[in-house]
Amino acid sequence: MVVIRLSRGGAKARPFYNIVVADKRVRRDGRFIERLGFYNPSAKGGEEALRIAQDRLTYWKSVGAQSSPTVDRLIKQAAKQAA
Repeated sequence: MVVIRLSRGGAKARPFYNIVVADKRVRRDGRFIERLGFYNPSAKGGEEALRIAQDRLTYWKSVGAQSSPTVDRLIKQAAKQAA
């Protein structure tokens, strides 16, 4: 199954997450199919904290990709920011 989930990057105590489309069997930070955006929980000031390519997200959902609960929450948050 194909899932939309977070892949962790960054340094110790300074996380940075890529929102990726990956096979469910691949480990969290392993190989992925496509990068859809990013989430930076430690963004300060004018830094961008969240970006998601909505067109690609819509495509992957239409072909059956399941998103993780955390990514679902971030999608709702991005939609609220856009509106």
